[in-house]
Amino acid sequence: MAEDIAAMVAKDLDVTARALDKVKVAVPERSHFRKAAEDFLTMAKAYYEDAKYFRDRGEFEKALAVVYYAHAWLDAGARLGFFDVGLDDTLFCLAE
Repeated sequence: MAEDIAAMVAKDLDVTARALDKVKVAVPERSHFRKAAEDFLTMAKAYYEDAKYFRDRGEFEKALAVVYYAHAWLDAGARLGFFDVGLDDTLFCLAE
């Protein structure tokens, strides 16, 4: 059981790492939405780091939950148009 969840954590951390590498803030510097886009990315990165912390402590259930939060921030930012993700609907949940 622990091996199964550890493997899930490893897979989901990898997917989220690849998504973080791909994300580019798409909102213009002077837009009122720029800060929101940057906040979404900051939150995703923070949750990703937290997930690695929990994984390293062997707290795989917490790591799994937290990495899902990280990726949710990325998906939300992509769907809102805050991020340019190159229309990648494999790493991100895009509209339609």
